[in-house]
Formats: sequence, structure tokens, C-alpha cells
Amino acid sequence: MNAQEINKYFVNEIKELIAANAKDKVLDILSALHPVDIAEVLDVVDMHEAKYLYYLLEEETAAEVLLHLEEDTRERFLQALSSKEIAEIIIDNIESDDAADVLAEMDEEKQEEVISFIEDQEVAENIVELLSYDEDTAGGLMGKEMVVVEMNWSVAYCIRSMKRQAEGLDNIFSVYVLDEKEQLVGTLSLRKLLFSTTSAHDKIADIYTPVDMIWVEPSVKAEEVATIMQKYDLAVLPVLSKEGKLMGRITFDDVMDVMQEEAEKDYQMISGLTEEVESTDSVWGHTRARLPWLLIGMLGGLASAQVIGLFDIEDNVKMAMFIPLVMAMGGNVGVQSSSIIVQGLANGSFKELSIAKSVIKELGVGLVNGFICSVLVFGICYLFGISLALAMTVSIALFTVIIIAAMFGTFIPLTLNKFNVDPAVATGPFITTTNDIFGIFIYFVIGQMLLS
Repeated sequence: MNAQEINKYFVNEIKELIAANAKDKVLDILSALHPVDIAEVLDVVDMHEAKYLYYLLEEETAAEVLLHLEEDTRERFLQALSSKEIAEIIIDNIESDDAADVLAEMDEEKQEEVISFIEDQEVAENIVELLSYDEDTAGGLMGKEMVVVEMNWSVAYCIRSMKRQAEGLDNIFSVYVLDEKEQLVGTLSLRKLLFSTTSAHDKIADIYTPVDMIWVEPSVKAEEVATIMQKYDLAVLPVLSKEGKLMGRITFDDVMDVMQEEAEKDYQMISGLTEEVESTDSVWGHTRARLPWLLIGMLGGLASAQVIGLFDIEDNVKMAMFIPLVMAMGGNVGVQSSSIIVQGLANGSFKELSIAKSVIKELGVGLVNGFICSVLVFGICYLFGISLALAMTVSIALFTVIIIAAMFGTFIPLTLNKFNVDPAVATGPFITTTNDIFGIFIYFVIGQMLLS
């Protein structure tokens, strides 16, 4: 299947076919599309056209398409479908972790109605269990669909059981082996199962691979799960209870979603957005997300103005020329340093023993950058005929501000992380505004000492 570019011409063609009620032609187009592409089409057409297309899809495709819809579009679809339709068209055709995610978007009454229409009692119980976990934990990420065998099973019985268990699975990442207490003891290699046995009566205990597996408990945070799977390059991660019983598994596609969400959240916080926004959100939604940091920036500007007011610059008005330079350099250096620290904290590359080295490294970078920039500024001021005293003031102030901004941008995220506060809040507008105030104060203090 070739990737399809969903452009306005393609969408307009589908709209025209819908208007002409050309179901066969529409079906021909949809059958050639990946569910992700179909979801993209449904996101851009109006709701009436989206429903027209959706009801033409086979149930399995319709269920997968729903998972890829934008959140607001999916919400409207779920409101338009009855509880029975949601259970039969969607829940019955997706895995338990995805089903729990879909139901989590509904109120409790709607959830109970949908669950009551699920015919398979085991599936219903699994979904109820998954809904009991916070969505940002391993329990909220895990799925219940697994291939599980027991040590005391014969090879013949194991193969029959695996066939039954694998019927509803798209992929088999691992075959887990349990002991008589239902505790996870290792994995079973399909190659060994097929080629290393001499008799169908051989036991799984003779051929399975006992391993000290990497696993997590249901309460582990989703970010930590993503870090573990990325660190150890895992396609699937088992979730165990404190007693060692196998409860579910987390696959790499679930972790990719977590990593993307965290990256978007951090980017928005760095950019000065207090909550997640979409391009389709209302003007008020965008305003609510942006205004808090703008107000903080405004207050920071007022504070900077008050700092300037503390000093008498009438005798040397030319100092005002370099205020934007000092403020901009302090803010930029602070954001650079904090971004490096936040990135290291996010991907787990900073350990307790490496924090001191990171601080020393940022200090070294600040010293080198500060020296180079201050020398360049001094030379430029000299070439433009600026007085020696003012050139010295700007250079020394710039050198000092860059070092302090580098340290400030390093220590603030580390301190927030120490108190379990998301260090991303330290970047962007917060550090820029704070460095502006300190930078102006330092600049005028040095100016007062050298120019008076």
C-alpha cells in the first residue's frame, strides 16, 4: 500500500463523491487507504461527511480508524454512536489497552453502559481492571493480550493453547512462561519449541529460557517506562505485581505515544504554554494557554523597569543603548543551559554522580562564551568610538551576566527536579524574565562603579 498524500484536491474529490452518493467509488478509494490516512480524511471533512465515510468501513477498520482520529473528532464520534455500537464496532475489535483509553474519554455512566454490552466477560473484566489505573502509569499503558504458557505443560498442549491465545493478536512479541504459582520465570523461544524437542510429551520446563527479566510494577510512571524501554531497546515490557505475578505487557507503540506526548508537553512549556493546545481550539482556548506566561513576562518587564529606576543614568544616557544586549544575552544563555539540563533529565542521561560534572561543564562553557562575547563587544565598542569606560562596563557586565545566567539555567531545573517538579517549567519565559532582572541589575551596578 503506497502512502497517500491527503491534500485538498484528494479531499474535495471524496466530498464530491459523497455529495453524489457514489458509495462504490468511495469504498474503492477507502479500501486503498491505510486507517491512519482515513482518519486524516475524517478529521478535515465535516461531521456529516465523516459519519457517511465511517459507516462504510468494515468493523475492524472502523475501530482502528477511531484510534487515530484527533481527540475532538473522536469525542464527537463517540457521542454520536450508541453504547451498543461502541461495544460491538469498536471495543470488540481493538486490544484491551486501546479499549480502556477509548472508554477513559467517556463519563462513568457511559462507560458502564458500554461495558454492559461487551459479550466476552473476560474482556470486560480486563478493561475494568485497566480503567482502575492512572493513565500515566504502567498499569494504564499495559494490555492484557499475551501468549502465556506454564512450565508443567507438555509441548503438544502448549502448541494447542498458543494457537487459541494467538487468534486475536496482531503480533506475538514474547511467549511468557509461568510456574505453578503463576509467577513469571522466563520466556519460550518458538525456535526451541519447534526444533529442540524430541517428543510432544516433553515439558516446557525442559526447553524454556529462564531469564532475569526487566519488568515494572503497575504503579511505575509512564515516563519511567518509556526511559526503561528505550535504554534496554525493548519491544515489549512485562508488568508484574509485587508478588511477581504477570499482569500484562506494554508494547513499544504505546511507549512511542508517551514519548511524543511528553515531548509535545515539554515543548509547550518551554514555549510558554500552560496547557496543551491544538490548532482547532477556540480563541479562548489559545488565550487561556498563553496568557499566564505573558503576564509573568509583563511583570518581569515591570520589575526590570523598576530596577533601571533605582539607578541614575542621566549622567550617562549611552548606557541605555546596551540594555537590550545585556537582557538578550542573559536570557539566551539561560535558556540554552536549562534546555541542555532538561533534556538530560528527560532522557535519563544525568545520574547523581554526573550532576557535579554537568554543573562544572556549564560553568566552563559560560566562562569561554562570556570571554569571547565580552572581548568582541569591547572591540566593536572601541571601533564605534564608544568611551573606554563604557566599553569596559558593557564587556565586564556581559561576561558576568553570561556566567550567572549559565549557572542559573543549570541550577533551577536541577533544583525543581530534586523536589519532583517538572524541570521544563524552568525554561523559556521564566528563566528569560528572571535573567533580564538580574542582568539589568548587574549591568547598572558595574556601570555605577566604573562610570561614576
